[in-house]
Amino acid sequence: MLYASVCHTDLLLANGVVESIGEGVTGLREGDLVIPTYVAECRTMTIGGQTAYNAFSCSTWCQYMVINLNFLLKIDPKTPLPDAAFLSCGFSTGYGAAWKEPMLQNASSVAVFGLGPVGLGAIKGAKSQGAIKVIGIDKNPMKEAKGKAFGMTDFINPEQSDKPIAELVKDLTGGMGVDYSLECTGVPPLINQAIQSTKLGTGKIIQIGAAEEANVNINILELLSGRTLKGSIFGGLKPKTDLPIIFEKCKNREIQLDELKSHEIKLEDANKVSELLKQPDCVKILINI
Repeated sequence: MLYASVCHTDLLLANGVVESIGEGVTGLREGDLVIPTYVAECRTMTIGGQTAYNAFSCSTWCQYMVINLNFLLKIDPKTPLPDAAFLSCGFSTGYGAAWKEPMLQNASSVAVFGLGPVGLGAIKGAKSQGAIKVIGIDKNPMKEAKGKAFGMTDFINPEQSDKPIAELVKDLTGGMGVDYSLECTGVPPLINQAIQSTKLGTGKIIQIGAAEEANVNINILELLSGRTLKGSIFGGLKPKTDLPIIFEKCKNREIQLDELKSHEIKLEDANKVSELLKQPDCVKILINI
């Protein structure tokens, strides 16, 4: 295994400067700006002649970490550090799920459940793939403006209607449902609503969100009608291959991440984070170290 020692000196504990490297590490040098990623991409790893696929997890909330080289992405030092922090997970997960997982077709219709950073990324990813109707679903009315900033065409607040969400989605799609549902919350009842919101016979559901409950009851009849349910880790992104493409889109202002930052605090005020997260206007909190 090859390792690099990374000193976290920047923002959100998602950006780091390489302090030292282990024997055999290539592609990085001391002083490089990097971000740790949720999954690894080694491009070369095999076991017994068979391809070994990505694993996930990395260390955060520490001043130093010793990390496998495959979990690091070198970034342009000119990259705005908040952008780098926001793209190491969250927004990029949703964007990737719409971009990589279902292979959205032009003129598709999409429903996105949960408009946190992941859901907002899914909205932007769907629009970037040519979706013409993108329905955002969230019980927080303040998320409507955020969704529209990233390309949402319609908004559903479930608390403003007695109808099930799936029916509300069908009301917006001529009774047919959407081509794709991207479920970003992991809330068990919403998973079934996401399934039922898609078209009979062809609907595709991408499960991105993970909640505390490991087991969920699925209405199997809804799947037997021809729908497809697929899970997704990190939106199906390959960090070293795909994240640079997203960074470039941010650089060219095709993706504007300014809308994600709702609060900015200093490290000494980090104890306030739990309360800020409860605020209805909270999306992303930037911690300056």
